[in-house]
Amino acid sequence: MTEDDVLIIGSGIAALQFAVQLTDDVNVRILTKEKLRTANSYLAQGGIAAALGKTDHPGKHMIDTLEAGRFHNNQDVVHEVITAAPNLIKNLDRQGDIFDKNQKGEWLLGMEGAHSEKRIVHGGGDATGKNVMENLITRLKQRCNLSVEENCFAYELLLNTEQTRCIGVKAKTSAGTIQKFYGKHIIIATGGCGQLYTYTSNAKTVSGDGIAMAYLAGVEIVDMEFIQFHPTLLYINGETKGLISEAVRGEGAILVTDDGIPIMEGVHPLKDLGPRHVVSQRIYEYLKKGKQVYLDISTIDNFRKRFPSITSICEENGIQISNGKIPVAPGSHFLMGGIKTDLIGRSSIDGLYAIGESSCTGLHGANRLASNSLLEGLFQGEHLAKWINKTCKEPYEIERSPYNFVPKREKLVCLPDTQQIKDLMMERVGIVRDEVNLKKQQAWLNQFRAESIHLDTCSTEETTKVFMLCIAKLITDAALARTESRGGHFRSDYPREEDHQWLRKSIIHHYYQGMEKSNEHIETALAT
Repeated sequence: MTEDDVLIIGSGIAALQFAVQLTDDVNVRILTKEKLRTANSYLAQGGIAAALGKTDHPGKHMIDTLEAGRFHNNQDVVHEVITAAPNLIKNLDRQGDIFDKNQKGEWLLGMEGAHSEKRIVHGGGDATGKNVMENLITRLKQRCNLSVEENCFAYELLLNTEQTRCIGVKAKTSAGTIQKFYGKHIIIATGGCGQLYTYTSNAKTVSGDGIAMAYLAGVEIVDMEFIQFHPTLLYINGETKGLISEAVRGEGAILVTDDGIPIMEGVHPLKDLGPRHVVSQRIYEYLKKGKQVYLDISTIDNFRKRFPSITSICEENGIQISNGKIPVAPGSHFLMGGIKTDLIGRSSIDGLYAIGESSCTGLHGANRLASNSLLEGLFQGEHLAKWINKTCKEPYEIERSPYNFVPKREKLVCLPDTQQIKDLMMERVGIVRDEVNLKKQQAWLNQFRAESIHLDTCSTEETTKVFMLCIAKLITDAALARTESRGGHFRSDYPREEDHQWLRKSIIHHYYQGMEKSNEHIETALAT
């Protein structure tokens, strides 16, 4: 058993940005499912959005964010984060040579989908996530009072006897033993849930663990129906092999059929740089008809130099860049919903926080604007650190005998194969949804009663399946309840936005010890 001031679950950009900005007198422990460098953030090819250009302004960035989010966003949150973005980038850049600049030392700003200005800063061409993560890892090593537990799978939050405060977490170590970690402040930074789908850009570790843990502990979860599918993943023989950054289309690449016909003409005013849900749906329509879609990169000069990581991914999978075409398909990329928090990450239970993709602040609305994700992680990490630095010195004694959840079932039921979970989610709760398929999926998920399985007796693989089933049910239930199409949620049987019924209204899930109290509780959680 260990006890720390701050216990962080996860090791992406939000987690490390938070950790490096805590003062040295704060005792910190990081638990990560695998290694520091296997986080989703490390894979991020795209950049970070900020109004740094001479003709740009945060007001323009805000408008683009609200438009992409289909006005489901919390406008106060949008204003605060977007206004802070330029200084966040400048402060980070002072920590090292992270971002790409020209010979004059000016930012090399790129264009991405649904942006009205060139405002995306990149690092190493298409290795922004890696560049930022390496900088943070270097700074992490310089910290005092910090320890990192790798290959440590957190699986159950510990609450006090009154169930009013989170005081720690249970985890399984690499040796297979169960260990309890206690802390004054417990931070979930485990990312989203991309691995619930057959095709995804996400790291293999990203299966919704943190959100599932929070849900099972009674924390409010919100907006789970909004899943962003990235339009362009490398697609070979029915499998996705890696992300092809939106920056490629920002540099002039277009989506075409096998015979070179552009597919986005007349579909959206921004054509290939339209919002991700629009572009993803268009590619999906062609694939369903058996027609392959390609990214035509023939007009991009010095592609290898501009996109070295993408070039490597393609050539490793037998695609020659010189041919000018990259076969693509859409895949799960980002979760707009998650643990319901305020802007700095406080959840509905004292002592528990969520930052990064595992949280839902209302910044992204129904569909995240490209390159706003790393921005959110950096913002939340910095602001939560400032708050913890001020409050961590307040006396607080951690309760030693936490409340014990009593599951309905001690024995493990026969769980489905992981691939079956992914395939059925892709087929029934993927890019295009309808009532018939959603109800099929809901009935299939209900039979497992995943919420009531005793996780102490499960292996790590079985626990991951339980979490996947819990998250799949949250997504499916929310998608069935929201009878409209908005952002990352598209229903073919309700193809339009229904502002009179759904504008800025959220579906909040709240679980109480084996019982879903408000699965379809709808409230105006994100007020205008």
